[in-house]
Amino acid sequence: MFSTSSKSAYWEGFLASLPFLLVVAPFGGVFGVVGTEAGLNLAEVMGFSILVIAGAAQFTALQLMTENAPTLVILASALAVNLRMAMYSASLVPHLNAAPLWQRALVSYLVFDQNYALSVQEYETRPERPTAVKIAFFFGTATAVAPVWILSTYLGAVIGALIPPAFALDFAVPIAFLALIGPALRTIAHVAAALSSVALSIAFAPVPYNLGLILAAAIAMMIGAEIERRMEARS
Repeated sequence: MFSTSSKSAYWEGFLASLPFLLVVAPFGGVFGVVGTEAGLNLAEVMGFSILVIAGAAQFTALQLMTENAPTLVILASALAVNLRMAMYSASLVPHLNAAPLWQRALVSYLVFDQNYALSVQEYETRPERPTAVKIAFFFGTATAVAPVWILSTYLGAVIGALIPPAFALDFAVPIAFLALIGPALRTIAHVAAALSSVALSIAFAPVPYNLGLILAAAIAMMIGAEIERRMEARS
C-alpha cells in the first residue's frame, strides 16, 4: 500500500521512472551526436535539450534545419509534434490544479512523455491522494529522467564521434515511443488512429519539410475521434 506522505510519493515516482533511463540515455546521446554532426556547437545542442526538453520535437527541428527549411516551417513542425504536450497538460489539470502556481509552472516545463505516462496512470489509479502527494510523485519521475536526458545529450555531443556506428544508438527513439504508445491503445478508436497515422505518414512521406507528418497526424486524430463518436452513439 502506498504511503500518503509526499516524501514517499516522491520516491515512488523516482523508482517507477528508472526503467525509462534505458531508452532516455541512448535517446539523448543520439541527439547530442546528431546535433554536433549537423553543425551545432555545444551550447546550441545543450540549449535544445535544456530549454525544449522534448526529444521528438528537437529531432524534427534539427532535421528541418539541416534541410535549410524556412524558419516558420521549422517552428510549425516542431510545435505540431509537441502538441501532445498540450493534451498532456489538459489531462493533468484535474489532478494538479490546486497546486501553487510555481509548482504548476515547473510541471509545465518538466512534463514529457515518460513522466506523464507514469503520473496520469498513478492519478487515475489513486484519485483520492492529496494534491501535494500527486505533485511529489510527478517531481519524483521528473528528477530521475530529466537530468539523465540533459547529461546524455552532453556526453553525446562531446564524445559522440567516438561511438562506433555499429552500436546503432538510434534504436532508442522508436523503442521509447512504442513503450509509451502501446499500453495506451485500449480501444478500437485508439488502434484505428495509430494505424491510420502510420499508413498516412508513409503515404505523405514525399511531402517536403516533413509536413506530411502533420497532415497524417491531423487526419488520424479525426479518424479516431469519428470512430469514438460513432461507438458512443451506438452505446
